[in-house]
Amino acid sequence: MSDYDNVRIKKLVLKGEKHKKSKKRKKEKDEKETSKKPKVQVDEDAIDHGGWWAAKAAVDLTGTVAIEFGNRCYLKALDNGLFTLGAPHGSGESPEPEEIFTAFPINDRKVAFKSGYGKYLKIEKDGMVTGRSEAVGSMEQWEPVFEDNRMALLSETGHFMSIDPEDDACVALRKKVGEHEICKVRSNGARDVVVDEEPKEEKGDLGEVEKNYVKKFQKFQDKKILISKSTIKELEEAKAQGSLHETLLDRRSKMKADRYCK
Repeated sequence: MSDYDNVRIKKLVLKGEKHKKSKKRKKEKDEKETSKKPKVQVDEDAIDHGGWWAAKAAVDLTGTVAIEFGNRCYLKALDNGLFTLGAPHGSGESPEPEEIFTAFPINDRKVAFKSGYGKYLKIEKDGMVTGRSEAVGSMEQWEPVFEDNRMALLSETGHFMSIDPEDDACVALRKKVGEHEICKVRSNGARDVVVDEEPKEEKGDLGEVEKNYVKKFQKFQDKKILISKSTIKELEEAKAQGSLHETLLDRRSKMKADRYCK
């Protein structure tokens, strides 16, 4: 039985901030006009990989991960301390236990990887990548490099991790990124909720956005739509400063066109 039977696979649980409802001012309620329960974006790529999603930034490389080269092929640890490219997986299949690693952030740029055998990945002088280190030194540190939605792992020697096309061994021999150096680090840890689409009131240009919110919150005693005559430039500046909704409320308040106005 493989030592990997004892590998512990955990999900990273990222605790998001919980905001308590405020009852101090009605204006604060309006600042959350667009607040709805966010829809979770369907990640088809993650579904195709058994729920393992691709890291988009260095901060994502932590906890339980798998390193993918090509399409659904993962770096696999061998019991002799070497690595090879595992067999292709079918759609929806997760990595095998031997293909699962633990990522430990060193700083905001570099990370170390530990195999299920409890050893760290290291770049050797001859360019081979091995997993025999008991502790993390400079040679066990890897820097994820992201560019144009692609990723590569840079070693301390300035060479990028890759798969040798001749024998599928894991090496780091080239200082330039080619097709064999492109990889993805995938995680099955929890991640932040992503909003599926913007609120319907905020579709269109800023003039249409203001009109949409006036229609939504207007008092209809006079049966007329009252829209501020101030310039759109004010809204453009507010949007850039992150205060668009507060500015929209102020403009409606001046027109007495909001049911939350005093």
